Amino acid sequence: MTKALRDKLIESLTSILPIALIIMVLCATFTPLNTGTFTLFFIGVFLLIIGMGCFTLGADMSMLVIGEKMGTAMTRSRKIWLIALLSFVIGIIVTVAEPDLQILAEQVTAVAEKTFLGNYLLILTVAVGVGIFLMLAMLRIVFRIRLSILLMVFYIAAFVISFCFVDRGFWAVAFDSGGVTTGPMTVPFIMSLGVGVASIRSDKKGQDDSFGLVALSSIGPVIAVLILGVIFKIENIDYVVEELTVVESTQDVLFAYLHGFGDYALEVVIAISPIIVFFILFQLVTRSFRKRQLLKIIFGFLYTFVGLVLFLTGANVGFMPVGREIGRLLGSGAWQKWLLIPVGMIVGYFVVAAEPAVHVLNKQVERMSAGAISSSAMKKGLCAGVCIAIGLAMMRILTGINIMWILVPGYVIALALTFFTPPMFTGIAYDSGGVASGAMVSSFVLPMAIGACNVLNPVGIMTQAFGCVAFVALAPLISIQVLGILYKRKTGKIKRNFLSVEDKILEYTVD
Repeated sequence: MTKALRDKLIESLTSILPIALIIMVLCATFTPLNTGTFTLFFIGVFLLIIGMGCFTLGADMSMLVIGEKMGTAMTRSRKIWLIALLSFVIGIIVTVAEPDLQILAEQVTAVAEKTFLGNYLLILTVAVGVGIFLMLAMLRIVFRIRLSILLMVFYIAAFVISFCFVDRGFWAVAFDSGGVTTGPMTVPFIMSLGVGVASIRSDKKGQDDSFGLVALSSIGPVIAVLILGVIFKIENIDYVVEELTVVESTQDVLFAYLHGFGDYALEVVIAISPIIVFFILFQLVTRSFRKRQLLKIIFGFLYTFVGLVLFLTGANVGFMPVGREIGRLLGSGAWQKWLLIPVGMIVGYFVVAAEPAVHVLNKQVERMSAGAISSSAMKKGLCAGVCIAIGLAMMRILTGINIMWILVPGYVIALALTFFTPPMFTGIAYDSGGVASGAMVSSFVLPMAIGACNVLNPVGIMTQAFGCVAFVALAPLISIQVLGILYKRKTGKIKRNFLSVEDKILEYTVD
């Protein structure tokens, strides 16, 4: 075992273990599970640890390297039309096969029934939205347009479309689609594109502008799905809760995981294939990578494939049924239902650390800021934000509050903070919103919300349970920007103290 892989496995162990222990405590106290379901969960924990370790190592070796090189080559060409076209194509390619998006599309049957395209109608809509907004994000870096201005314009447009033209039952799905789009496949590639584009700029703001691609790529699907709702007049969406498969024996557990490995291996092959094809074409045209680099990238893709298959299988086969069952059992009790809020907050604090894309973001931020913004500080800021977000999501299930009562004030605060936060932190914060709402939120937190809502308010699943991803995407926008303001004050204080000491030394020297 290489040192790099060992370090990644230790890192993933420290990320997964806290959430696993919390679930074990719940299973031993308030939400006892049958032996078969708990066995699925236990195996799932092991797969998540191995899968996250392999995936993060693979992303470092392949996705990040390719993305940076492509971003640099695109910008160096100085051809605006080429940058726009390639950005649009890359956005569609990496989004169509995003596993989290596939999961969401399968659950929104009201959209699938509108045309012969079925689930692919929503997938293609989201992909086009990402493609257009990734193109805008790349052009923003080239033309040096302030990120906060674009964010304000597009979020205002999203809320205007929501209130004026779209059925309220479709709001949660639209805002959730922005979160699931930026998952483990898209984030490493899109973020590294921004780093590559910004790397050839000589001005001071080049580093600040390297962030923000994920931010704009997250709002694109929201607007695109809202427009889809306007065109097809989608309303009265129902959600049919499927019965969980009963696992009674070790043989049932084995077959469940074998079936999962087959399904998710196929999904990951579909996800990685377009990127590999695009990379091969890029290499044939530019000859950017030498033989030794190519070999390293190939091994990186293998690690990425194995890691993502293990992670998605563990999350969806092991964690999803446990999430549903915990939500159902907590929601069934007269007083236990109020435990949904504190349990949700505790789970939210630790679940974000188990997202593979979060590790990629934290490392990228630490590297681009030359260590000034540590991955530890980023992790704490994200955990605090998601903790509050899941608490609000569970409170909404219990009280029936309209999602806009939280989203509108939340985004007003987030957009207002952009005027006080250092530009780099604004980009990082809005990138974090898309990154935090990944596979673990979709496969554990959302099923937990659906399980609770199915007991408390079965007809309100689409309006009350859905929206968890949207809240998780919103929370880091505020928490990371607050972290940026504190960072700004701290560095400003250090600078003032340094200047004060320098003045005293100068005064002493003159005397």
